[in-house]
Amino acid sequence: MQMMNRCAKLFLPALFLLLTAGVWAQNQNDMRLNEILTFNTDDFTDDFGNRNSWIELFNKSYGTVDIGGCYLSNDPSNLKMYPIPKGDVLTKIPPRQHILFWADNQPQRGTFHVNFTLEESSVVLFVGSDGKTIIDRCRVPLLQENESYGRVMDGAGSHGPHSTDEGWDILPHTSPSTNNSLVNVDSKSKKMEEFDPYGAVMTVTAMSVVFLALILLYIVFRQVGKSSVRASQKRAQEKGHTTVTEADIEETAGEVYAAIAVALHLCLIDEDEHDIENAILTIKRVTRNYSPWSSKIYSLRELPKK
Repeated sequence: MQMMNRCAKLFLPALFLLLTAGVWAQNQNDMRLNEILTFNTDDFTDDFGNRNSWIELFNKSYGTVDIGGCYLSNDPSNLKMYPIPKGDVLTKIPPRQHILFWADNQPQRGTFHVNFTLEESSVVLFVGSDGKTIIDRCRVPLLQENESYGRVMDGAGSHGPHSTDEGWDILPHTSPSTNNSLVNVDSKSKKMEEFDPYGAVMTVTAMSVVFLALILLYIVFRQVGKSSVRASQKRAQEKGHTTVTEADIEETAGEVYAAIAVALHLCLIDEDEHDIENAILTIKRVTRNYSPWSSKIYSLRELPKK
């Protein structure tokens, strides 16, 4: 039993180290050489204001990769030419981000200044922390001043120790520390301006949206109103109330409405006088051949009596 415990204590740390090394190597394998520039006369400058050739790396994964301890080289026979220092927080490359190294042969200037140049180089190598595994490789073609050679799409194309030119091309514009594929892509507003220079399509589209919205609102409110009316009538019928229809309103005489209006008017003038009613007002409909409101007898003046 004691022997098994001792074996477990020795085996578990070793297994943990192996797994850690495997994950670490896998993370480093997600790095890609992404763009290079050999002759810099009017392009990006470093922290010292100098223009030199540069090498861009890209993290194609969705996890942070620490490239501290890896190597950059331009000589296949010397893979450990420039060791990237460990312990620098800037060597931890965030997901889908870029990092720039200056090939100025002045490593004393900092972590991102390598000890070789690209003017006379034919190849660039990115080597793993073991100093043996070539993670990525790209050739250095003959370039004009301020002309860069890079992947058309960041991180896409051939990679590895036997990488070819697949996915690489001379870029119309340099893009240090930024996406290669978005440099020459026109914005949506620019495309829309070319497609509709006078704004006619945009105007028709906007007006169509507004009118469709108004039609939808009309339909919705109409249906809601009908539903509310039906619900009110249903509740009134359930409580035994009679629903007043337009035919009932037409059969009611005008005198009835006049009397009701007068009563309401008197009630609103002085509410205190109508707290207690001493009389009952009865409205009885009388059918006549003429209207008393327009009868001529009410317009005749009575003679004075002696």
